[in-house]
Amino acid sequence: MAIVNVTDQNFGTEVETGEGTVLVDFWAPWCGPCKMLAPILDELDGEVGEKVKIAKVNVDDNPETASRFGVMSIPTMIFFKDGQPVDKLIGVNSKEALKGVLAKHE
Repeated sequence: MAIVNVTDQNFGTEVETGEGTVLVDFWAPWCGPCKMLAPILDELDGEVGEKVKIAKVNVDDNPETASRFGVMSIPTMIFFKDGQPVDKLIGVNSKEALKGVLAKHE
């Protein structure tokens, strides 16, 4: 499954109404650590994309969603299970760390 870009308008449909696990990456194009995280998420999507949806929210373009979930620094990844937030990581994390959090919520 390809990584999807999510907006304030479609966040509910893409993340909160679905079943299963969704990893949401809150990022911005000017953020250096976010750029470092992007290839890690691409690799992760290639490995677990059948089981986990990965979504990206640009905080500059979608401030309502970022504010709603208390995103104060980026990158922030919030993990959703069946539409509910269940975990959060802040900063650049390794693929293994991300997989570890996903495994907790399978």
